[in-house]
Amino acid sequence: MTDPTDDAPRNFPPSHLTPPDGAAATIGVPTDQVEAVTEAGARKGRILAWGLWDWGSAAFNAVVTTFVFTVYLTSDSFGPSGTVEAQLGWALAIAGLLIAVLAPITGQRSDTSGRRKFWLAVNTYIVVAITLAMVFVLPAPEYLLLGLFLVAAGNVFFEFAGVNYNAMLVQVSTPRSIGKVSGFGWGMGYVGGIVLLLVVYFGFIQPDVGLFGVTGAEGLDVRVAMVASALWFGLFALPVLFAVPEYRNPAAVDRGKIGFFASYARLGRDIKRLWTEQRNTVWFLLSSAVFRDGLAGVFTFGGVLAASVFGFSPGEVIIFAIAANIVAGISTIAVGTLDDRLGAKPVIMTALIGLVVSGLLVFLLHDGGQIVFWTAGLALCLFVGPAQSASRTFLARLIPAGREGEVFGLYATTGRAVSFLAPTAFALFVTIGGAPYFGILGIVLVLAVGFVLMLFVKAPRSVA
Repeated sequence: MTDPTDDAPRNFPPSHLTPPDGAAATIGVPTDQVEAVTEAGARKGRILAWGLWDWGSAAFNAVVTTFVFTVYLTSDSFGPSGTVEAQLGWALAIAGLLIAVLAPITGQRSDTSGRRKFWLAVNTYIVVAITLAMVFVLPAPEYLLLGLFLVAAGNVFFEFAGVNYNAMLVQVSTPRSIGKVSGFGWGMGYVGGIVLLLVVYFGFIQPDVGLFGVTGAEGLDVRVAMVASALWFGLFALPVLFAVPEYRNPAAVDRGKIGFFASYARLGRDIKRLWTEQRNTVWFLLSSAVFRDGLAGVFTFGGVLAASVFGFSPGEVIIFAIAANIVAGISTIAVGTLDDRLGAKPVIMTALIGLVVSGLLVFLLHDGGQIVFWTAGLALCLFVGPAQSASRTFLARLIPAGREGEVFGLYATTGRAVSFLAPTAFALFVTIGGAPYFGILGIVLVLAVGFVLMLFVKAPRSVA
């Protein structure tokens, strides 16, 4: 049990993995919480409401940071090529540093205060406001700093929202359904991204005169797309705030409220205890950080490779991106059931093997033209989503009850701490090989290292 005095030892026994005979089966979830989320008629609606946040968050993931606003921000209108990209990189690096430093604290404090849903709402609507403010970024060099600030700030608060959102996974699932529910959320994110990209692209960006008479003059098509994206996220974030009740873990609340800087001292003591009592969790945080960066690299450099190696036009890149997200979304939802039946680790390991093999095929057959990228590239996407979703459920099964926010904060931090791996490996192999397709080997190497590290992580004991 958790001692209410902060300096006293707080033990987190592994009993949540193997409940005593006759007790309700729980994995990182208190028995009373399992009973709460299995109330008749309540759970399915809560799962849908929770998944709709992922659906809505694609407005920031797909439109702002991947395909639309950052592309707009690195165009010639804002400065010379090479300079603006570097400045964007520095802005995102600063954002990553802030996330790494602050994410565990924000998660810890949401656990302690028992206001996880409240902070999800606060951070989500800060992101919505930031996205809405992007409408003021005109295509001129003097607006670059504003655009960079908004992208960086949006990334920080989006990650903070994600910490609380991930922590809520155990509030809408049971041990028997956690994989399926997590996969449903990830899948909703992919599909939601596709729907919004189609709306934005064909409604504002592709036509000479789009919806509401919007044109490309003064970057109005992109700027209005940001307004649409903000409204999209704001609307679909509402259901989880109404349908999922706030969960207050008495053990977490009893730890008491402390000052912001004192939270770091508490965090240090908790990490030390986590290392002593649940070292497997720490190893998973480290190994998953590596392979998750490889997963990010697949999407980050997929479009670059499609254009530079396989001759895709910009329009064809977007079409491939849509197909890739559809494949990833469907596979993630479908594999969620296997996660519950077989466990998260087999899903992760199988997905990583599939990613390595598919990546090597892209490299070895790069002279085969677009058909190679359409087949092997989509095969890569087939495994990305399941690996992401299973990683989240693996950790959720390990976390001591009442510390979900804190540990998912560490999950975000470790991921950010090694976020240089895939870009560095990609650039290094391109430099050594002298051609862009050699960068594929860099991504494959990161994924392979993540696979090896995962071999040493013990899977939590299954609970029927």
